[in-house]
Amino acid sequence: EQTCTSIESIDSGVDITTSPSNVPGKTKAEPKSEEPKQHGQNPVENNSTPPEPKTKLLDFSVMRDYSFICYAFFGLFATLGFFAPSLYIIPLSRSLGIGKDHSAYILSAMAIAEVFGRIFAGWVLNKKPIRKIYIELICVILLSVALVAFPFASGFWGLMICSVYFGFMLGTVAGTHIPLLAEDDVVGIERMSSAAGVYVFIQSLAGLAGPPLAGVLVDTTKNYSSAFYSCAAGMVLGAVFLALVRPCKTGLCRHHHQQQQLQVEESTAGPPPELPDDFIDMDIGKAENSGKGSDSV
Repeated sequence: EQTCTSIESIDSGVDITTSPSNVPGKTKAEPKSEEPKQHGQNPVENNSTPPEPKTKLLDFSVMRDYSFICYAFFGLFATLGFFAPSLYIIPLSRSLGIGKDHSAYILSAMAIAEVFGRIFAGWVLNKKPIRKIYIELICVILLSVALVAFPFASGFWGLMICSVYFGFMLGTVAGTHIPLLAEDDVVGIERMSSAAGVYVFIQSLAGLAGPPLAGVLVDTTKNYSSAFYSCAAGMVLGAVFLALVRPCKTGLCRHHHQQQQLQVEESTAGPPPELPDDFIDMDIGKAENSGKGSDSV
C-alpha cells in the first residue's frame, strides 16, 4: 500500500498517503470484502433454530384423556387377578390332597406356560392389519374364565390343565398391557413415556392390595376358592373398562377435542385484515364510472 502509486495522483501532483482510503482500487475492493462477511453472518443468524423445549418427566395431562382413564381402571382391576393365583395355587392343591412335589410341578407348569403366552402375544400383535385393543380384550375375557375354572378343578391333572391355561393367558395379557399404551386407541406413541409412568403407578396400587385382599377373603370364608373368585371379579371389571377404551377415543373424546379446537381457532383468529386505501379508492372509482355509464345510457 505504501509503494502503490496512482496515475490520477501523479497527474494532479498530490502525494499518496498511506491511508487505505486514498489507495485507488482499495475503496472498491473493501466493501466487496465486507459484503461476504455480512452475507456469511446472515445465514448463520437465519439458520439458527430456537432451542427445543424440554420434555416433562411427569406429564399428568394424560389424565384428561377419557380413553386413558378407562385403560388405567382396566390395569387397576385386572392386576388384582395377576398375583393371587400364583400365591394360592399350592395351598389349593394341598387342600385337595395333592402332595407337595406335585403342587410344585403345577406352579412350574404355570410359569413355563406364561413364557409361551408372551411369545404368542407378540407374534399375534405384530400381524397387520389388526386391532390390538380387541385382541387384548379377548385375552382378558379368557383369563377371567381361567380364574373361575380353578375352584371347579379336582385332582392333579385338573389343576394342571387350569394352571397351564391360566399361565398362557396371563402371559398374553401381562406382556402386552403396557406396550398397548403406544397405540392410538389409548394415548399414542408421543405421550407413552408420561402415560406409562402414571399407568404403572396406578397399577402398583392394585398389585399391593390384591394378595392381602385375597388372603382376607380366605381367612374369612375358610376356603381358597374365594381368592380365585375375587381375582375373577376384578378381571371382569377390568374387561368392562377395557371395552370402553375405544368408544371413548372415537366418540366422547373426539367430540370434546373438536370443541376445544373450535374454541382455540376462534380465540386465535383475529379481526379481518383491513384493505389498503388505494383498493378502496379503486372500488369507489369503479362505482362512479359505472354510475356515469348508466346515466349516459
